Amino acid sequence: MDPDDLEPRSAKPVPKNLEVMSIEALADYVAELEAEMARVRAAIAAKREARSGADAVFKR
Repeated sequence: MDPDDLEPRSAKPVPKNLEVMSIEALADYVAELEAEMARVRAAIAAKREARSGADAVFKR
């Protein structure tokens, strides 16, 4: 289990004010979000793989 799972969840972050951001800053922000989404998808895939392995071991 990940130690972060044991800590209380914090409040959701306040969304950025997109109105004050330039086009370039918005493009950079989108790139950051896409990178974070890829990281989360990789974590999900790893957890699914681990779960599948555990299911295979404990399945009768």
